[in-house]
Amino acid sequence: MKLTFPEGYKSSLSLRDTEVAIKKLKDYFETALAYELYLTRVSAPLFVKPETGLNDNLNGTERPVSFDLLDDNNAVVEVVHSLAKWKRMALARYGFKQDEGLYTDMNAIRRDEELDNLHSIYVDQWDWEKAIAKSMRSEDYLRETVKKIYNAFLKTEKYITQEYPVLEKWLPEEITFITTEELLQRYPTLSPKERENAICKEKKAVFLMKIGGALSNGEKHDGRAPDYDDWGLNGDILFWNPLLDSAFELSSMGIRVDETSLLNQLEIADCNDRQTLPFHSGILNQTLPYSIGGGIGQSRICMFFLQKAHIGEVQASIWQDEMIAACEEKGIVLL
Repeated sequence: MKLTFPEGYKSSLSLRDTEVAIKKLKDYFETALAYELYLTRVSAPLFVKPETGLNDNLNGTERPVSFDLLDDNNAVVEVVHSLAKWKRMALARYGFKQDEGLYTDMNAIRRDEELDNLHSIYVDQWDWEKAIAKSMRSEDYLRETVKKIYNAFLKTEKYITQEYPVLEKWLPEEITFITTEELLQRYPTLSPKERENAICKEKKAVFLMKIGGALSNGEKHDGRAPDYDDWGLNGDILFWNPLLDSAFELSSMGIRVDETSLLNQLEIADCNDRQTLPFHSGILNQTLPYSIGGGIGQSRICMFFLQKAHIGEVQASIWQDEMIAACEEKGIVLL
């Protein structure tokens, strides 16, 4: 069990005030995000059939939760890990044009998560996707999009601190951009997590770019599935969390693979067998739109802006008995 307990921690909000604040915060940020990126809300699946190739494989080792359907010849379906691939197909199906996009409430079960202050087996996020032209697949466009999302964060922080003056403002006016290779060169003796902590402590808000490919030391900063983000045009939005004294990831996003980068990344990941799946064929045959997209953690946002020490303070999930007892002893009340 890995837990961090802030010295003398006491939530700024009561249980009931927290529940009210969660609703206010989610509603405000959702509206701000849709406005900044010009997104339309759509409905999305909780589970998909594995043969479609639509489930997010994350790092490739996580086991999806699956079950059989009585009314479909015992067909097996998987609870989604995320909607990274489904969204791109939805853009085409719903007829979204260039610079138009969608977002949805995504709920997932990640049974292999190691539970701690930030990680739960229940994942809730806003999954969003936007159609773009191939000429827009650039680092400049990625940065422009990140700045718009960060503006939604700034608006949300201003709103929630006005609603609850007991809460503090933690974000700087601008977000810092840095690549994983630049970060390695800056802190060559540190581990990837330590590098993230170091840059976030200094800059407070960071977009860490180019995640998934090997760095100059032969290692990856972090794993990424080979078939949705382009590893050269993606990144994570990280904030410094002074309560936990660590970097705090709120979003993973990026410009999606095109026909060339998909083939290259499938080859690197030894996943060439996926080329014949419907989703992958759509990319290779150029019948799916080029796109940019990502996921933004709903509970993570609530945890950060409501200044909570544990994600279980803003979502109802399952925790080990010893974690519940340890949290209660340190003043952390899990929902």
